[in-house]
Amino acid sequence: CVLNLICNETERVSSLGKDWHRPCLKCEKCRKTLSAGSHAEHDGKPYCNNPCYSAMFGPKGFGRGGAESHSYK
Repeated sequence: CVLNLICNETERVSSLGKDWHRPCLKCEKCRKTLSAGSHAEHDGKPYCNNPCYSAMFGPKGFGRGGAESHSYK
């Protein structure tokens, strides 16, 4: 939640230009709780750097990064 009325948490963190309840700042894909400033963003939504952001928006090809991340055409 971005400080909505459903959550009863009071501790706030700022990330992506918004205020969040600390436990509500979660990866959009795997729902892992994130720390402000140490996560990736796509279309204004937070994602954990690995594996979610890398797998969804990183280089395409075999594997999930490193030497296997080249695309062959």
